[in-house]
Amino acid sequence: MQSPKAVGRQAAARKYDIITALGTYALARGKHEHRLVLRLLTLITARYNWQRNELAVGQREIAQMWSVDERTVKREMAKLRAMGWLVVRRQGARGRVTEYSMNFDRMMSDTSDDWSKVGPDFNLRMHGGPEPESGQIVPMPARGVVPAPDLKDGTAWALAQAVLHSEDPANYGSWFHALKCTDVSGGRMTLLAPSRFHAAYVQSHFATKLLRVCQSVEAGVSQVIITE
Repeated sequence: MQSPKAVGRQAAARKYDIITALGTYALARGKHEHRLVLRLLTLITARYNWQRNELAVGQREIAQMWSVDERTVKREMAKLRAMGWLVVRRQGARGRVTEYSMNFDRMMSDTSDDWSKVGPDFNLRMHGGPEPESGQIVPMPARGVVPAPDLKDGTAWALAQAVLHSEDPANYGSWFHALKCTDVSGGRMTLLAPSRFHAAYVQSHFATKLLRVCQSVEAGVSQVIITE
């Protein structure tokens, strides 16, 4: 699993990933847990210091932010501590609020089962797997201008090709235009490539992208197979 700490050059991206993981987890839960995580997310975005891993805010201010009374704040913060998501760094005293740190390792462990709901690229990134960099893929020159696919038949692959064409016309013309869909069943979409090299190149460089796009138009697809 990739380190959940939002530090270094990728700090901004990691913050979005953490918030996405928590939000997806919350949306898959019942209303009480959903609301609890939403309240935590509000605290993180409004008052959490990412550099110091510090949340220092009084119960009165939290109550106002959450539109609840201080008794509810005390109960909800206790739940978050019991879950292991919040850790008390320094107990509050007269004139001083309690300081907390976020246990993102525990949060990411608890939310990991829901990462795949965001998409295979997110799931792979959160587990620390490498993602293909678009700058490393050089489109082969296509002869002439490759038109957008015909959507008249309304098939899932035609819709996916339209998305691929709109996102990256160059790679669409070089690699995706020639692929033909031969079967969609059992959660698998099978695509036929014109050559072994073509199939191998698409599989090694575009597998994640293809799956993401195909799932965006056909939710039942869990695997894309390239054959020749």
